[in-house]
Amino acid sequence: MTNKRREFMKKSALLGLGGATVTSLGFAANDATNTAALNLNNRPKVLFFDVNETLLDLTAMKKSVGDALGNRPDLLPLWFTTMLQYSLVTTVGRQYNDFGIIGVAALQMVAANNEIALTEAEAKNAILTPLRSIPAHPEVKAALTDLNQAGFKLVSFTNSSNIGVETQFKNAGLIDYFEERLSIEDIGKFKPHTDAYDWAARKMGVSSQECMLIAAHGWDIAGALWANWRGAFISRPGAQLYPLADQPEINEMNLKLVAKKLIAMK
Repeated sequence: MTNKRREFMKKSALLGLGGATVTSLGFAANDATNTAALNLNNRPKVLFFDVNETLLDLTAMKKSVGDALGNRPDLLPLWFTTMLQYSLVTTVGRQYNDFGIIGVAALQMVAANNEIALTEAEAKNAILTPLRSIPAHPEVKAALTDLNQAGFKLVSFTNSSNIGVETQFKNAGLIDYFEERLSIEDIGKFKPHTDAYDWAARKMGVSSQECMLIAAHGWDIAGALWANWRGAFISRPGAQLYPLADQPEINEMNLKLVAKKLIAMK
């Protein structure tokens, strides 16, 4: 082992990177992760935005779903976690259904388990009708304007269908803020599957460490970090980061504050 390589390994150990494998060029084999860890003050090349709850305010849809569940707003978290659970079941089983349709099925399951009569048509009306026309959170448009003016590339990245997010953005007035809209519909694997993030990075022609996910869901941030992306968490009411995952470099209450930190980067 050369002195140069020993010195690199010594520095890596001091930085907590002792498990890395050194190549003949003197770089760590997992240098993508290391580069992201050591250059958090550098601007990411692409900002990927989750859509529902992150950009769009789901208050109206939550009320509609709560009404469908017999005015039981306490069942809303159970409905959402059931929807997420079965999106992952679908992915693991190498199947695909529209996220909204999975949401309808999950709503029927929660209703049945709580002895609430709910037809498929009623479940669809409770979810899909309000979901198409929900507004953006109050600070979102100003924050996106600031990020665009600062030269960032903005891309939406959602578990919803292509036509679904296009309809949402048109109704919410968000179409013109993004260079591209990405839906996992095109790969058939839901976030937080690592393949979804890898696909999105390839789609935009960048490496994983050049990507940052901005999301209000702890599971989405965890998935992005595990895929060697960077993360910015918006701690909307009721949102929590996953304690067993690494923590993102940005954690703020709204998108305006996230944008302020991003614009301050070199």
